[in-house]
Amino acid sequence: MTLIVHQSDATDPTVVGGKAAALSNLARFGFNPPAFFVITESAFRPGKTGPVAVRGLNVSLGAALDALGPGPYAVRSSGRAEDGAEHSHAGQFDTVLNVSGGRVLQAAKQVWQSGFSETVATYRAVKSGGGAEAPSIIVQRMIDATAAGVAFSADPVTGQRNTVVVSAVKGLGDALVSGEVDGEDWTIDPAGQAECAQASPEVLTPDQAHKIAALARKAEQAFGVPQDIEWAFDADGLHILQARPITTELRPAALKDDRLTIFDNSNIVESYPGMVSPLTYSFALHVYSRVYRAFVQLLGVSDSAVAQNATIFDNLLGRIDGRVYYNLVNWYNALALLPGFSLNRDYMETMMGVSEPMPREITDAIGPAPAKGARKVVEYAKLATVAGGLVWQAVRLPRTRRNFYARLNDVLGRNLDINAANATDLAAEYRHIESTLLDRWDAPLINDFLCMIAFGASRNLLHKWLGEDGLLLHNDVMIGQGDIVSAEPAQRIARMGGLVRDAGIADQLGAECRIETLAAFPSIAAEVQSYLDKFGDRCTEELKLESIPLRDDPSSLLMAVAASAARPEGKRHIGNEPDWKTQFPANPLKRQLSKWIVGWAKARVRDRENLRFERTRIFGHARRVFLGIGREFSARGLLSEPRDVFHLTTHEVLGAVEGFSLSPNLKAIVAQRQSEDEAASRRLDPPERIEIRGPAIAPIWAQNAEVDNDPERVKTGTGCSAGHVTAQARVIRDPRTEALQPGDILVARHTDPGWIAVFSNAAAIVVERGSLLSHSAIVARELGIPCVVGLKGATQWIKDGETLSVDGASGKVERCDGA
Repeated sequence: MTLIVHQSDATDPTVVGGKAAALSNLARFGFNPPAFFVITESAFRPGKTGPVAVRGLNVSLGAALDALGPGPYAVRSSGRAEDGAEHSHAGQFDTVLNVSGGRVLQAAKQVWQSGFSETVATYRAVKSGGGAEAPSIIVQRMIDATAAGVAFSADPVTGQRNTVVVSAVKGLGDALVSGEVDGEDWTIDPAGQAECAQASPEVLTPDQAHKIAALARKAEQAFGVPQDIEWAFDADGLHILQARPITTELRPAALKDDRLTIFDNSNIVESYPGMVSPLTYSFALHVYSRVYRAFVQLLGVSDSAVAQNATIFDNLLGRIDGRVYYNLVNWYNALALLPGFSLNRDYMETMMGVSEPMPREITDAIGPAPAKGARKVVEYAKLATVAGGLVWQAVRLPRTRRNFYARLNDVLGRNLDINAANATDLAAEYRHIESTLLDRWDAPLINDFLCMIAFGASRNLLHKWLGEDGLLLHNDVMIGQGDIVSAEPAQRIARMGGLVRDAGIADQLGAECRIETLAAFPSIAAEVQSYLDKFGDRCTEELKLESIPLRDDPSSLLMAVAASAARPEGKRHIGNEPDWKTQFPANPLKRQLSKWIVGWAKARVRDRENLRFERTRIFGHARRVFLGIGREFSARGLLSEPRDVFHLTTHEVLGAVEGFSLSPNLKAIVAQRQSEDEAASRRLDPPERIEIRGPAIAPIWAQNAEVDNDPERVKTGTGCSAGHVTAQARVIRDPRTEALQPGDILVARHTDPGWIAVFSNAAAIVVERGSLLSHSAIVARELGIPCVVGLKGATQWIKDGETLSVDGASGKVERCDGA
């Protein structure tokens, strides 16, 4: 007869019971539970006054305790049906804690006798049936717990898998397990977010909750089914005490789904940084769908092919934790439709502008194989047809542009008084914007593509024929165009700054930032109003509909004017026509070709910037229309306030007016999204790239790791505006809440026209993203200050407040402190 079983041999639940077999398996799987041995149920027999130890138990028990080590011990049950997959018997048998070596035999008798209690008999009658029987008994070394409790690797209440539920108490967990006290409850979701039900956790830290969740998931992986574990923290760390299958019914496990979706924001974050409202996201989703349908059709993709791949174009973007991302797989699918894709996959991939290549799993499965033989000839013929079409579009571009401006002026010149228009009229106005401009985005689309080709070709040509001097000449011609609308704000702010300086009110205007400050200076007030009439739709993050434009809050403009007044008048860049005869004295053919292609590229750059300004005006008009609808919804009690409209999608807004909405409870939709976005805004930005398999509704990612200090002293970006400055660096992430002191070097991840107030104080500009045609490059040239763009990781590499040296010609940036 076996009386004592060592933990390594306690594998048969029919001998040692379910709980002991589970503990033995935990040890075999490397979990290292507290050491134990098992007293089998046959070690006792019923007596008149209680259990009686069979012959030889005392000797065997003494030897087992010596081998186990000093107490105190936990003495608990391990019935054959206990901790099974169907019934756990949790809390039905007795458990005795903090037992000394001399009292283990008495405690074991108590646990053995509990198998015949009325509570166990009732439980079996209800749950499992069968007669009463004694359990085996586990004798286990005690943990001197600082905190203990239970954890479920799946939520036993909701049945949700991959959600860990933890309950914790200070000290030992026996009172929690028995139901005598309530624990501190935590939930750890599949994304790794730990949330405590109590407002002020007192038992666990979020890090400890994550460790417990990882332990529960590891136990589930080891046993193959969701687990209910008991755990404890002591001075040595976290320990698992027990593990049993969760016996409540859970939701069925999801079927395997390996479809890969890749979200990447390495490019689009320049247009839509940070949190983006549902209205802006849905608006952008529609615009991207319409524009890129037209783009591939322009490049020779048939209407039928576009229609067959409608899902690709309707899903070019994703919104992850409130941030906008490209859906890269769909972008790659769209590129694969283009003629010539099979001839040069690698080049076309670079058109996506992302920082990491696509995985082979995607690239190998999409698009035709590399063209060979006769098919290669066919592909080149298709490319020739596309090239011919582009030439025709280039010839027709002036007419296309005139027609676009005519439609634009038709939309913006309508006599609709938004403040007096009802919801029906406002929805009709948006539909007019949509059909007249957003769905017919031809001039900006064609010009942008021709600009990309002309800019690259002219730059490469001058570099080939004139070397590095050719690149400098190209920069000077392309960026230093005074007739680019992007340069006009800097020019006008400088002029207004001069007027403010002459009036002696720079300090007052900078301190107050109110239009009323200019009441006694009508000429300055008129200049400011003229600026707002033309540029009133510009603002920080101007492509977001929820952004507040200058016409509604001109404080950043007034700050820029005051800053301009306080700084010495800069040397404005004036672009001069190159002396082509000097550049090519002996080759008139090269001279004429260079002059023509540079001039044509310059015109495309100018039109590109000017058309982007018109985009700002269109978006500004759409913003006012949606705010008008929000006003009407608020007046009718559908929304609490007009700006709540930004928490709805365009489909929901228009559906509420036109009659195809699904829910009349817009307030509830807004409240849910406000809550979700508020929580998302408190979290760190998701990583630049996220990969997910299966449904892409709830991506999971690891939090960004802390970036190690980069010891490099010198890095080089793209020089855009000549000059050399050494000054204090100021890292600015949000120009609405952070200020730049005059003479500081601005360091930013990206910029847009709303940064003009910051630019006006900058001695130099360093930007992580961007190109020679970026807004920051154009404005820097107008202000006459050095500028370097494309310095990847600049906001992590450069420390706020350190001394920086910037060479705007070479693109070299040097950290000077500690050198």
